[in-house]
Amino acid sequence: MTEATALRELPQHQLFRPGDVFVLFGELFGRGYANGLIAEARKAGMEIIGMTVGRRGEDGQLRPLNAEELAEAEANLGGKIINVPLMAGFDQDAPAGEATPTQLLGALTLKTWQEDKLDWDHIEKCRQIGVARFQAGVAQAMAQLEGMIADGRNVFFAHTMAGGIPKAKVFLAIANRVYKGRGERFLSTEALLNSDLGKLILQNFDEVTANTFQHLIDGSAALRQRLEAAGGQVRYTAYGYHGTEILIDGEYQWQTYTNYTQGYAKMRLENVARAAWEQGVKATVFNCPEIRTNSSDIFVGVELPLIGLLRALKRENGSAWADGEWQACEALLQDGHALEEVLSKLDQLNNSEVMRGFRNFQAWPMPNSPELADVMIGTSDGITAMHRDAKALITDRLSSLVIEASGSLMFGEAAQPAGPVLWLNHDIIARQLNRAHG
Repeated sequence: MTEATALRELPQHQLFRPGDVFVLFGELFGRGYANGLIAEARKAGMEIIGMTVGRRGEDGQLRPLNAEELAEAEANLGGKIINVPLMAGFDQDAPAGEATPTQLLGALTLKTWQEDKLDWDHIEKCRQIGVARFQAGVAQAMAQLEGMIADGRNVFFAHTMAGGIPKAKVFLAIANRVYKGRGERFLSTEALLNSDLGKLILQNFDEVTANTFQHLIDGSAALRQRLEAAGGQVRYTAYGYHGTEILIDGEYQWQTYTNYTQGYAKMRLENVARAAWEQGVKATVFNCPEIRTNSSDIFVGVELPLIGLLRALKRENGSAWADGEWQACEALLQDGHALEEVLSKLDQLNNSEVMRGFRNFQAWPMPNSPELADVMIGTSDGITAMHRDAKALITDRLSSLVIEASGSLMFGEAAQPAGPVLWLNHDIIARQLNRAHG
């Protein structure tokens, strides 16, 4: 792929109405992109149905939610949950009586992990068991869903599964150095991905982030065909990340967080959508801007491009509401610090020779470097220190705006999508927000 196909026009079409069904393919946890889509589904009067990853007992066995957990999850979602465990990935699967990949990783140490080797024949058996388990869960969930949706309804499937980091102590220590380390504590992503540990993680990312989208599309084929035969329409969306255009030197330019280790799986996700599109299935991956979420906070510096959204809000016909957002963000800073100072730090970062070297779309995702970690993490720490409260950051406020705008854009565009992979850059995010609030 040599260029990003961006959504440049605000969606004009409407498809979903009261009585239609919104299906969240993934469990809703805390703050994140899915909240924006669910808000749109509620506004449209759709029935909301969700899934669950299930829970693991003390024995490690996957189980459905108990009554208390189910009630809490349904209250959080604002809809009914199909209580079939859909835990993606294979890191905790294994043939009976044998070690899971996560247990195998327990033998790795900080001194030896780069040389330690894994039994790939055994890993493949675990992967096949995990895939078969997930596909069986999807079949069971879709059988229940079949009885919940009448002919003539339109259905919106929102895929939200991502991640896949095994819960191994050794990796938590490594991740702190890969994504947060500077100077002597720096560790290159290249070293991680060249190790057996890294290769296992990339495989699990593929299963969780990308292949689950294929399982959803395949598993819902019979339901999709029944609904379409009766005049209904079915749409699929998924959340991607592949860098974002933000304002740099007065122009929208593509940039990215480096190293986004999940980038390989996100590109695989894009290819799942392209293949489905060629088969006549309206499946679209929306590559969304960087935000702060519970899961993205491990990536120190990923939040920095968000700050540039303030300029986009003014650039895209911003009104009094946009001015109010600037004032609200400035109020989060300590006395003696101004928003222009924060933006100046962002400019210094973006204009640095180090960062310019990583604005290479064709080479994405590139490995990190000590110089990159130093300037990016340093800038992030410096801007965070300017705030009154480290738990109330400008990037928190802007993240909620991006979630809102992304939800509106994805929901509207899904009615008549322009293609299988679309970028939501700061220009269209800002225009959507100004339209909604101006």
